[in-house]
Amino acid sequence: MTSPVEPAPRPRGRAAWAPWLAGVAFVAGFGATIVLGLFVIIVATAAGVPEDAPGMNIGLTLVQNVALVGAALFFAGMGSGRPAAADFGLRRPRFWVSVGLVLAVWLGFLILSAAWAALVSLDQQQELPEELGADGPLLNALAVVVLVTVIAPLGEELFFRGFFFGALRNWHGPWLAAALTGLVFGGIHVGSSPLGYLVPLMIFGAGLCLLYEWTGSLYPTIALHALNNSIALGANLDWDWQIPVMMVGSTAAALLCAALLARAIGDGERPPVTSAPAPGSA
Repeated sequence: MTSPVEPAPRPRGRAAWAPWLAGVAFVAGFGATIVLGLFVIIVATAAGVPEDAPGMNIGLTLVQNVALVGAALFFAGMGSGRPAAADFGLRRPRFWVSVGLVLAVWLGFLILSAAWAALVSLDQQQELPEELGADGPLLNALAVVVLVTVIAPLGEELFFRGFFFGALRNWHGPWLAAALTGLVFGGIHVGSSPLGYLVPLMIFGAGLCLLYEWTGSLYPTIALHALNNSIALGANLDWDWQIPVMMVGSTAAALLCAALLARAIGDGERPPVTSAPAPGSA
């Protein structure tokens, strides 16, 4: 006689990714961004699109997000089978606890950013909306809004918090992992943000890591990222009533896309059921 024995399932939301995978996925993701970006530039240039056209910048930014998400999904499955949505933190959090933590992290970020801005007399204006053409035709402006406040929060959170931080956390715990992730998160914005803004971006990146750690879910970090980007984009474009509308709409859209992505990723591969001799059997 034999009886099936099912091994303990792989932990969900705390995937045992090797820390070195974080660096490998980062290099691979940005390597793919460069290769795909060059392809986009070559095709667009052949079609007569100027290299400095807003549509070109939108396309390249979209390619970066797709490449990072692809790298996270690919390397997350190395050695442990297909990953589950919960491995990336795509699982429902406790609502009111998460709301409180979102507000606390956001407030801490705003206080530290204000202190930094006062310390260095920061008065530079970010140029990303203008580079993307957000002040151009309506269709172009809508594309920038979707890119900055929906796609970027989803893609960057899945990679940096869901995978990069998740892998580094298995090395020396969440605090060092949050600091390193924040450093890298700020670093990738070199060129798209004035140098003075890099420190606040690092603080924001580290704060999002801690928000993920404390809530156990990526949804609060996606929401906060979308809210913050909405305010920053609206302020740079001198919008007024459009900002709260964008905050609500973009956050809802980002969370909906995250839920759809979680469904697409699924529950991953469960450990197979094996047979073992029953006690006392021959």
